[in-house]
Amino acid sequence: MLRYFAAAALAAILSSPFVLADTPTCGPGNLCPQDAPCCSQYGQCGVGAYCLGGCDPLFSHQFDSCVPAPVCQSADYQLKSLDDVKSIDTYLGNASNINWVSQGQLVTYNDALLLTMAQDTVGTLLSSTHYVWYGKISAKLTTSQGQGVVTAFIMMSDVKDEIDFEFIGVDIEHAQSNYYSQGVTNYHNGLNLTVSNTVQNVHEYTIDWQPDTLTWSIDGTVLRTLKRSDTWNATSNRFDYPQTPSRIMLSLWPAGLSSNDIGTVEWAGGLINWNSPYMQNGYYYAMVQEVSVECYDPPSGANKTGSKSYVYNNEAGTNNTVAITDDSEILASFYATGEKPNYNPNAAASGSKSSSAPAATQSLETVPGMSGGGNRGGDNAPSSAAASEATGTATGSAASVASASSTGVAGFNQGGGGNAGSGASALRKEGRLGMGGSGLAVCVAVLGLLVL
Repeated sequence: MLRYFAAAALAAILSSPFVLADTPTCGPGNLCPQDAPCCSQYGQCGVGAYCLGGCDPLFSHQFDSCVPAPVCQSADYQLKSLDDVKSIDTYLGNASNINWVSQGQLVTYNDALLLTMAQDTVGTLLSSTHYVWYGKISAKLTTSQGQGVVTAFIMMSDVKDEIDFEFIGVDIEHAQSNYYSQGVTNYHNGLNLTVSNTVQNVHEYTIDWQPDTLTWSIDGTVLRTLKRSDTWNATSNRFDYPQTPSRIMLSLWPAGLSSNDIGTVEWAGGLINWNSPYMQNGYYYAMVQEVSVECYDPPSGANKTGSKSYVYNNEAGTNNTVAITDDSEILASFYATGEKPNYNPNAAASGSKSSSAPAATQSLETVPGMSGGGNRGGDNAPSSAAASEATGTATGSAASVASASSTGVAGFNQGGGGNAGSGASALRKEGRLGMGGSGLAVCVAVLGLLVL
């Protein structure tokens, strides 16, 4: 049923006049083509930003279609301004210069950042440029309030391992903890954690992610512990435990759209009210003050030949198929890929425009849509563009991507003798069994915005 729904949602997306009619899709048994080699977390193929954070190596044209993922960086990020944030349509992969990428509308307020969500938008997503492969990640924040409104603080890997804190706008006394493995939905993984008013009180939410244990804490108190040993899946012959390098994602998104799946709307507390007293200055908002990261050592026996990036070397997509290398790429344009990082159809050898430069006539997807992230939620508003002369800026803007009115459219050793290909290796050919968390959410919310 889940797979059927996802397929139906994707079909609706592709039939929209706001998405290129020939935009290729990717997923189980369907890799991206060579000319649009990068599979986004939303199941569409493209170039440029498609090949950066969220690029799924299992369904891309080949593993190196995706740009290598920057390694973990221990830091304390005081989110007082936008100085350390780039819009997704201006970021080409230089994680040494910028630590956060945004989609939607961020607002600075009282030495913090507001994630905003106005009517007919898909909210705001803030993602780290560096990945974490085990570590302690904390966020100090307040949440939004109101039915149909969801705030999220999650970890999401490119093969859709996921660890969640989520906050439903009608329940401000609980945080929902959850986890997924390679995007497979399991509704038994969630657990409510008690907390005092999440809207009025700033709390520190902590994910302590280790190779064998995972804990969720609030204000320094451990409220939930998951043991890897308790997640063995005999059917797939692996542990259903988050285990691959992941980005930090903070978001605010509208789960309560009338066109969403009824289960999503009910989970979110009902239909969203765009005239709510909980809106200020025309938008819902959640506040993020600080994010801290303490990187842990990679798992014992990790394939380490360098110190700059994480790459996958096997279609199983488990942590014993991740390598730490010195591979590092910054894209030359939004038409470059991990396979061709220096490609710029408008560049001239002298550094100025030249008649010998190849004509930019292709229509390709360059900036993927946004997902709020988290369980049963998110959104996809794909941005398409014909190749332009800009090498550092994609056509459109992240702010417009978030607006429905402006765009039209509104995440070890696995047993079996340590064989990485055992059980899970069929995923690239046969496909994962379903979509969990943000994967399903992307399709759900996009459908809602496309028919508004």
